Amino acid sequence: MNPNADPEPAGFYCASHLEPPNSVGYLMRQVMSSIRTQADTRLSTHDLTYAQWLPLYKISRSAGVTVAELARESDADPASMTRALDRLEAKGLVLRERSTTDRRVVQLTLTAEGQAVAAQVPQVLADVLNGHLSDFTHDEWQQLLALLRRMVVNGEALRQQDPQAAPSAPPTAARPGRGAT
Repeated sequence: MNPNADPEPAGFYCASHLEPPNSVGYLMRQVMSSIRTQADTRLSTHDLTYAQWLPLYKISRSAGVTVAELARESDADPASMTRALDRLEAKGLVLRERSTTDRRVVQLTLTAEGQAVAAQVPQVLADVLNGHLSDFTHDEWQQLLALLRRMVVNGEALRQQDPQAAPSAPPTAARPGRGAT
């Protein structure tokens, strides 16, 4: 086998032997579930759940974000996002302002209290992520990021090949200052 040869096309899974403990998707879901649960626990002192702290954080990172953009970036349906925003507004953390030029557009801003709560989210996420990476070396962390970014690119290429596939949100890894996890 020539080590300089182009790699063969990936064929790592077959339907007859696909088991969750060896599935990349299953494992990524398990990691995300753990990250969300731990972040929820730490942010519960502010009476926030993932469905609330994620939009709060994303609003804090983007000036003039709309409900539609927030739903798209959070991979949530607009109705779910509206319910989460209703709760955040009732808690006095978020303000919604209808555009004067297009009544369909609703812009989101944080109240002073919302800004104070949102400012705590990055440290909580950093602590939780660092806990999940606690025995990784710096090089392993960078390799993991590179591999996940490659999977995002591969997934986008697959989506573009299949016009029937559901549209995906723009990858947050490619957009500095965006994304929570």
